[in-house]
Amino acid sequence: MAESPALPVSVDRSSGTPLAVQLADALRAAAADGRLRAGDRLPSTRALAAQLDVSRTVTAAAYEQLHAEGWIAGRHGSGTYVTTAPPGSPRSRPRRPRVGVLSAPDVDLTPGSPWAGGIDRAAWRRAWRGAAEAAPLPGPRRAGLPAYRAVVAEHLLRHRGLRVDDGDSVLATGGTTAAVAELAAAVLRRGDTVAVEEPGYQRAVATMRTAGLRVIPAPVDGDGLLVDALPAAVRAVYCSPAHQYPLGRRMSAARRVELVERARQAGWLVIEDDYDGELRYDVAPLPLLAALASDVVVHLGTTSKILTPTLGAGWMVAPPPVVSAVLEHRDRTGIGPSPAGQLVLVELARNGDLGRHLRKVRREMSERRTLLVDALTAGGVPFLGDDAGAHLVIPLPTAAAESALIASAARRGLRLDGLARHHNARALRFGLALGYAACSREQLRAALPVLVELFRETEKSARKGAEKNPDRAAVL
Repeated sequence: MAESPALPVSVDRSSGTPLAVQLADALRAAAADGRLRAGDRLPSTRALAAQLDVSRTVTAAAYEQLHAEGWIAGRHGSGTYVTTAPPGSPRSRPRRPRVGVLSAPDVDLTPGSPWAGGIDRAAWRRAWRGAAEAAPLPGPRRAGLPAYRAVVAEHLLRHRGLRVDDGDSVLATGGTTAAVAELAAAVLRRGDTVAVEEPGYQRAVATMRTAGLRVIPAPVDGDGLLVDALPAAVRAVYCSPAHQYPLGRRMSAARRVELVERARQAGWLVIEDDYDGELRYDVAPLPLLAALASDVVVHLGTTSKILTPTLGAGWMVAPPPVVSAVLEHRDRTGIGPSPAGQLVLVELARNGDLGRHLRKVRREMSERRTLLVDALTAGGVPFLGDDAGAHLVIPLPTAAAESALIASAARRGLRLDGLARHHNARALRFGLALGYAACSREQLRAALPVLVELFRETEKSARKGAEKNPDRAAVL
């Protein structure tokens, strides 16, 4: 767009507020009420100073403040442009939808996403600016940045109760799936059999199969993985004991002990996916498998569920032979985690923002879960899952009921996820894996009456189908 000949702003010299602050406030207000729009080109600091009859120092200071806050951006050789409207402005404030009528884009109620909207933007910018102060690395850090590994060790101790006595046992990763790929390539061998919870995390399944591993389903019940059902010939077991994905239950203490004891006897490697283990609201979490048996357990964690996938940062705590094998693999292939996200997490921790964010997330997700549970209970909708994480499960009787409800919800603007697709073998469990982190709280409130209504319609339709075809209903 062409440069504005005169911005709709002014300053008051009689005010006690500094002129640069007045100007920055006026520009924000202009963006808030639509007089300035994203993409509008601003006058140069010199031209604006002449327009307002102020020193160029005033306009430069105002622009610098707005640039630091993220409202404007400079383009080399082109000028300075408005990037967005500030939070709370009419254009940035979501409209409150009418109950039963949800507008595009769809309300995302799928699991697996973090509450990225809850990240304090000032803390986020401060962390990136701090990370940018680090000198460029002359070479790769295969194990991860030492400061990052120290932050992870402190995080695990404070938030997961895992004491890491040997700092060398902590490796930086690119996230859970990247870590699984490295274990498949560096530690396991093509043709090895790996047992994965059923239903379970299908990205891990796909990653293992791509590496040439044989994946078999490991059944789960209300207490977690059924250890007795695992054949002795497996080489590794992949599980999510803190908050089973996608059923949302935790592995009982007895099952944990049983699993690590059998792993030691049979020579199994246990891969513990702790994807959102920091988010528990009822009681203290049970001890990590890695705390029970650090000799046979590889513990995986990620920032993707507690912060954002933007960082691409995770961690692995593993026995020395596994650490050595992974590092050798990284040296051979030249593949390793990017240090950029590691630097940002270090800054978030150094400033205390990581701890503040986790407390904020726990509080918000707990309140959202209460909101969801209250609405489902009042509507007579059954649900499963511990008071933890950022999703719960609404069971359904058949695949047809699951598909019908998801399709009906899509027509009403709700994006849902079914249990059927989380199976490695033939689907045996059906229902909704209902996430409550990706959407806003306002969207969640508006979606709940719609969800209850759709469940009742699906339930009624299933009853009618059973009455018309009792033989088929008995089979299902």
